[in-house]
Amino acid sequence: MIHAHMTAWFLALILFFVSLGLHKSGKEKGSKIVHMVLRLFYLLILVTGFMLLFGISTISMMYVLKAAVGLWVISMLEMILIRTKKNEKASVLWIQFIVAVLLVLYLGFSLPLGTDMF
Repeated sequence: MIHAHMTAWFLALILFFVSLGLHKSGKEKGSKIVHMVLRLFYLLILVTGFMLLFGISTISMMYVLKAAVGLWVISMLEMILIRTKKNEKASVLWIQFIVAVLLVLYLGFSLPLGTDMF
């Protein structure tokens, strides 16, 4: 299940940047389609993440924190795309996104359930 979760969020990040690039190049229809596919990947991330969270025998607060930060990352992805499409400023959201991604990656790779990277 860990590999499905990691693949889903990796593909979601790629789809996010593809949708952003399509929008910036003026291809609104393509951007909208990729954005809808990205929303399906949000659901995959949430389902696999909650299956991982509730599949462990003892849930510690660090896993709950990682789940909360993961929700923060997903919300930042969505809010950046929406603000960009409305031609509004999103620099604060980008800062939050970078902080949240770094935090969730650190938590995900350092907790015992994740892969051993740190």
